[in-house]
Amino acid sequence: MSAEDTALYPLRLTVTAKPLVFGGHAIARRLGKRGLPDWSVAETWECSDVEGNRSVVTNGPLAGRTLHQVLSEQPEALMGAGFSGARFPVLTKFIDAAGTLPVHLHADDEAARRLEGQPNGKTEAWHILEAAPGATALCGVKEGITADRLRAALQAQDFDAVLRRLPVRAGETLYVPGGTLHSFGPDTLVYEIEQTSDIQQHAMRWHMEDGSPVDDQEHRSNLDMLMRQADLEYRPDFTPGLSIPVGDGVERVFLCAGPYFALERWRAGTTEPVRHTFATAHILSNVGAPVRVRTGAWSEELGRAETLLLPAACGGVEITGPADVLFGYLPDLDRDVRGPLLAAGYPLSLLRRFTATPT
Repeated sequence: MSAEDTALYPLRLTVTAKPLVFGGHAIARRLGKRGLPDWSVAETWECSDVEGNRSVVTNGPLAGRTLHQVLSEQPEALMGAGFSGARFPVLTKFIDAAGTLPVHLHADDEAARRLEGQPNGKTEAWHILEAAPGATALCGVKEGITADRLRAALQAQDFDAVLRRLPVRAGETLYVPGGTLHSFGPDTLVYEIEQTSDIQQHAMRWHMEDGSPVDDQEHRSNLDMLMRQADLEYRPDFTPGLSIPVGDGVERVFLCAGPYFALERWRAGTTEPVRHTFATAHILSNVGAPVRVRTGAWSEELGRAETLLLPAACGGVEITGPADVLFGYLPDLDRDVRGPLLAAGYPLSLLRRFTATPT
């Protein structure tokens, strides 16, 4: 049987661990993720179709094939009816900001195509898993700051003079459109969902890979490109999300949603399992104790901080509680987000703001 004829099933994927200078050991020691190297880990890429960092299937008949190959061979079985994209559209990560991330931005779609030669930009969202008391994040330019003043402050590394500093609390989520200057940490543990891309422009005088210095010429060049991509108007805020009770002891929280991705957190006690139906691929990441995952005849345990990719062809999943899991996916906003929230009684005016993507 060819790969094209293989019925899709929940896919376990390789994880890429990134040893960036702001990382630590929280993904292993606090989240409980196994199989990581002993050195400090800043990020684990859980589901990726970024060139050079593509996830590879590790289980079942498709073991050894990249996520990119699976998508190319069975786009509708993986992503749902009508999908025709060139790559898997969503990237997910655990991020350990033991230190502070560099101040940086990612291009939006227009800037990515015009300035970076890339097919899309990188809008992202951070869901805060843990944060130390007093933790903060920088996100967005303060109101009234001109481009000249922003450039001068970035040159001087005086970030608080021009960027908004926000309190960070566990359980909240921040939707960060492309073009938004940002940073978070230290002492912050995050689940990040974003467009499939690794483009970025940094304002720092050090390289995040190894902490080595950025010389004056390179720094000026970096700021030149950053300023061509920076959005000075958008100022996002954290939100607790929108909650729906869906069963006896089962809670569904829409953390964020837009045209590029949606993220939900589901929690369940022991009385009733999580039962979720879907029509597009879902990235299932476990942020609680080990759980039993069932879809059709397939049933396996999903350990702490492990991830499964559930193809659209699965159609649904059952997770035995106690459970605390995240679902990330490319949504049909009316079907997957606005419909359930409207049915739960949320006003349309609120949902329009919740699912908007300012640029």
